[in-house]
Amino acid sequence: MIQWSEEDNCYLVGLPDFPGQKWITHGNTYAESVKNAEEVLESLIELYQKLGESLPETEVNKNREILPK
Repeated sequence: MIQWSEEDNCYLVGLPDFPGQKWITHGNTYAESVKNAEEVLESLIELYQKLGESLPETEVNKNREILPK
């Protein structure tokens, strides 16, 4: 999730499927915030793998029906 923060004057990034995470990174531009989020996500995946833990199940769009193409 990426949203602009007037208070912080930057884009804040959150990964709601990871427990205990609210805003985990930011960027001055949308593109920068996406790049930073990708780096954080890669680090989280590596950490989960190192600890032998499964990645959290997604809650985003969990009840949304996926239509065939």
